[in-house]
Amino acid sequence: MPYPIIDSHCHLDFPKFNPDREEAILRARKAGVVGMINSGISLKGNRMSLELAEKNEDIHATLGLSPDIGREGSDKDIDAILAQIEANAGNAAGIGEAGLDFQDCKTNEERERQTASFKKVIELAKELSKPLVVHARMAETEVLKLVRDVDTVIYHCYSGSVETMREIVDTGYHISLATLVCFSEHHQTLAAEVPPENLLLETDSPFLSPRKGRNEPAFIVDSIPVVAKLKEMETAEIAKFATENARRVFKI
Repeated sequence: MPYPIIDSHCHLDFPKFNPDREEAILRARKAGVVGMINSGISLKGNRMSLELAEKNEDIHATLGLSPDIGREGSDKDIDAILAQIEANAGNAAGIGEAGLDFQDCKTNEERERQTASFKKVIELAKELSKPLVVHARMAETEVLKLVRDVDTVIYHCYSGSVETMREIVDTGYHISLATLVCFSEHHQTLAAEVPPENLLLETDSPFLSPRKGRNEPAFIVDSIPVVAKLKEMETAEIAKFATENARRVFKI
């Protein structure tokens, strides 16, 4: 029997799902996925995420602004997304993803611009009393300094150090591990260390597939036995922790 599980971060709005979006949603349900958090990162993506959530009771939208747009987007583009998030927050389970990605920042100016955009999203999450889904790549500590006043924070697809993860968890925030845990030694080390009370599981689909080709929400089930073995827990226990944590965090 499949275990009930929530995919705490996916991108069903992305073009890679255009050929079979409905079928992918049905496959997820058949695999035991009882909820999908679809994370918007752009004006169009946020709009599609809201539409998916409106049509499907088990899909919940978060509304975000990608670090790429934060770095490269015009002020007009960024302001339009911020206005969209604020106007539609009542239909969203959270704000994000948004954050810092210093892997792609080539100059200090790009870092500063990305940080300034992220700060605006943080302020929105605080004003709207919504959980904040953060993207932090090569900037996990910098993000933690910026988000400390936010009540609920989810580090999506966490890939930083164990030490920084402990700081994040000590702050009361959540670590979402992607299906990378199925094949990445570093992510397996993180899985072994993260307290079950702070753990979420995600696919980040269409990326990071534990199988060949495109990832999809159904493949979240591959993570459960891997994490259970690493934590020396029952598979049902891991599924229950990850699902109940997601329900509590996103109020779904």
